[in-house]
Amino acid sequence: MRRALDRLLKAAGLPAIRVHDLRHTAASLMLELRTHPKVVSEGLGHSTATITLDRYSHALPTLQKQAASALDALIRPETTSFPTSSPASGT
Repeated sequence: MRRALDRLLKAAGLPAIRVHDLRHTAASLMLELRTHPKVVSEGLGHSTATITLDRYSHALPTLQKQAASALDALIRPETTSFPTSSPASGT
């Protein structure tokens, strides 16, 4: 497998890369694309999603920021314009 990959990379003019590095990149990208960790775990052959999340935790800060932003948008929807005076105040 390694030699076939090396030939393909060379033919494409790409630098050498290990199969393990491709696997790691694919898992990191899937997590950043919000693929459910269980799906990523199964694709990698890990016995639990915990193993996947522990190993690829470097991708999580981005996910945590995205989750916080989504929660913020849910809790504080766009501010709407309200009149500056109320009918009760007579202004």
